[in-house]
Amino acid sequence: MSGSTIWDLRAEKVVSEIRAGKRSDGRAFDQYRNIELETNMIESAEGSARVKFGQTDVIVGVKMFPETPYPDMPDEGSISVNCELLPMASTDYESGPPSESSIELARVVDRGIRESQCMDFKEFCIVEGEKVWVVYIEINVLNYDGNLFDAASFAAMAALKHTKVPKLDDEYQIVKGEFEGTLKLARTSLMTTYAKIGNSIIVDPDEAEEKAMSARFSIATTNDGYISAFQKGLSGSFTVDEINKCVDDAFKHTSALMKHLR
Repeated sequence: MSGSTIWDLRAEKVVSEIRAGKRSDGRAFDQYRNIELETNMIESAEGSARVKFGQTDVIVGVKMFPETPYPDMPDEGSISVNCELLPMASTDYESGPPSESSIELARVVDRGIRESQCMDFKEFCIVEGEKVWVVYIEINVLNYDGNLFDAASFAAMAALKHTKVPKLDDEYQIVKGEFEGTLKLARTSLMTTYAKIGNSIIVDPDEAEEKAMSARFSIATTNDGYISAFQKGLSGSFTVDEINKCVDDAFKHTSALMKHLR
């Protein structure tokens, strides 16, 4: 039996269970999997975090470098988010150029953080027109079992909360092993992802549930009540009422997820 046939059968089972009002792992429709967080495990990074949402395992490293600003933003730094989907994480991933999935994941995490204005890019200015800080956020997926958006968003924010700002010498070179405080964050932005299976909507879908879903909706919300990003996936649809309920629930989930963020 081929791998695709096995997944088709698992997806059919998921749909049947959802219609019966249950999930295969026993969770409620609005319940996240168990969350585990480890921080500061990468010594060479300015900040790092490893997060597990059930069996989904993501590690994020943060590096900061002084660089030349963009001509149209001479007094502002920036962030850059990159994602690598490692073949060891899933048979769906291959080595080589970034896939559409990795590009989408990086862009969604970037947008959720950037548009939340949790960082003031003007404070990243070292010398106007000459040097600004650029924060590089590197996402590596160690094991894939669904809902990478939320896991990567959570890991990125956890890593940023522990990021130390490197000290610079008179020539704007990084002084190895010396720092000038931690990165300032005005707020926290986290992603909440919903999957539509049949006529039901569940949060934090695992891999089998993602195979069965007809539509995906992700919302980045902040701990002080703002929406910073949306992302709709797949060909299925959500009604206006379903969208509104997802948004309302997302704020509740962000509040609950914050308790795991340290």
